Amino acid sequence: MQSATPIRLYILDDHALFRDALARLLDADETLSVVGASGSTKDARRELKALAPDILILDYDLGDQNTLEFVETIRQDDYSGSILLVTAGLPDQHALEFIRLGVAGVFHKQKPPEDLHATIRELADGRVVLDQAYLQSLAAAAVKPRPNFTSRDKEVLRFLVEGRANKEIAAELGVSESAIKGNLQQLFAKAGVRTRSQLVRMALEDYRDWL
Repeated sequence: MQSATPIRLYILDDHALFRDALARLLDADETLSVVGASGSTKDARRELKALAPDILILDYDLGDQNTLEFVETIRQDDYSGSILLVTAGLPDQHALEFIRLGVAGVFHKQKPPEDLHATIRELADGRVVLDQAYLQSLAAAAVKPRPNFTSRDKEVLRFLVEGRANKEIAAELGVSESAIKGNLQQLFAKAGVRTRSQLVRMALEDYRDWL
């Protein structure tokens, strides 16, 4: 039996033609309601706070807008709805980062509309909908050996967790600020992350034992 209350959706996609077509497709289903849509992460962030939709349908490729950072930002804003990532394909590493950030579903654009409707309903019921390939990659990553962090890497990570700026870390360690920037780039590469906040989260979640 279908709920009397439609599932409230918000669409973030920078291609207006696809965004509008998807909104019309979903709104044609009386069990769904598109409460908002945007092509801008800035607008979407503001509207998600105001509208609090049940599910955010998020395009992976937002051009020059960083999708991973956007997901991090709205989680910091306490957006509690489900996130469905829509993509034509994405690297395993990026998929794992999205999953770790709480993305509940990954939907491939090649699939038919009825599959999208089914996925939305599963997410609304609190399920996680991920391709088997991503789940296998996640399991493999869980048993992956730790990166080979040097003593300097660990010092820099400790200062990052304390919220220190590059200039402050450089002063504490008696090195140049450019040297610290170089250390950070090496840490990003070793940890397989792209942003400072992801590096801090990784340190807190996986390396708390030596912080």
